[in-house]
Amino acid sequence: MPLGGVRAMNVKRTLPQRGLPTIGAWCFLDSFGPDRTAMSVLPHPHIGLQTVTWPLAGHIRHRDSVGSDVVVRPGELNIMTAGQGVSHSEFAVLPAGGELPLQRGLQLWVALPDGDRHREPAFEQHRELPRAAGHGFTATVMVGELAGVVSPATVFSPIVGADVSCEGDAVLPLNPGFEHGILVLDGGLAVDGQDLPAGPLGYLGTGRSELRLEARPGTRFLLIGGEPFGEELLMWWNFVGRTHDEVERAREDWEAQAVLPDAETAAARYGLVPGHGPDAGAEAGRIPAPPLPGVRLTPRKRAVD
Repeated sequence: MPLGGVRAMNVKRTLPQRGLPTIGAWCFLDSFGPDRTAMSVLPHPHIGLQTVTWPLAGHIRHRDSVGSDVVVRPGELNIMTAGQGVSHSEFAVLPAGGELPLQRGLQLWVALPDGDRHREPAFEQHRELPRAAGHGFTATVMVGELAGVVSPATVFSPIVGADVSCEGDAVLPLNPGFEHGILVLDGGLAVDGQDLPAGPLGYLGTGRSELRLEARPGTRFLLIGGEPFGEELLMWWNFVGRTHDEVERAREDWEAQAVLPDAETAAARYGLVPGHGPDAGAEAGRIPAPPLPGVRLTPRKRAVD
């Protein structure tokens, strides 16, 4: 599907899946690129989640309604807590001339538990993240904890997210109370004798205290996991809620912002993203919400154990 319009780069969505709406509190995983099409995602809203942006190639400028205006680079982490409502934009940082830079990265969402999903929005950027190492592997711990190494990023559920490099025989320690998933980015590996190439998401389930794998040279993968999320989620567009009425109200509030003449009133829930006003040229505007379907939305049901 296109990211940021029909002429934008394509993304591959591997979570949620039919029967598998979450892995821990992770509820969404897109991979984009490698591509030389410039990312250009105008302001859009979120509720009930955290966005996790992990670039693999290229630089992305993030602006949001809590006042953030930062560039995130490979090896750096952006994590935005939407809470009751936030809006943001993401644009590739382009050179003054010449060929477009290669763009590649991961966009993930973490569902906020019920006790935290109505909190005030917030944003963090972490330019230095801790690294874990063990038998046959090294890993950047993006969020949560792996092999006793803890990320400084704020999260609200017991989870882990790590960018792992390995080759040959490798053994990763895992939390047996977590379920885990693997997305191979480069190379390939075998888990329990089953090959897992780059592209599809591999689900590992719960109960593993370690992950033994055979990796090809230059293998790199994303490891995500967490305690199984006990709440049913209703996900639609950019919203993570619990009921149809809640999502419908979130959509109405975003659409109302486009027509309310008073900026202070319009910004009451989602705020305004600096730099996207009527004088912003190609960056002016916002992404309108799509129409709701003609039936009442219901939570995704889990069928995978």
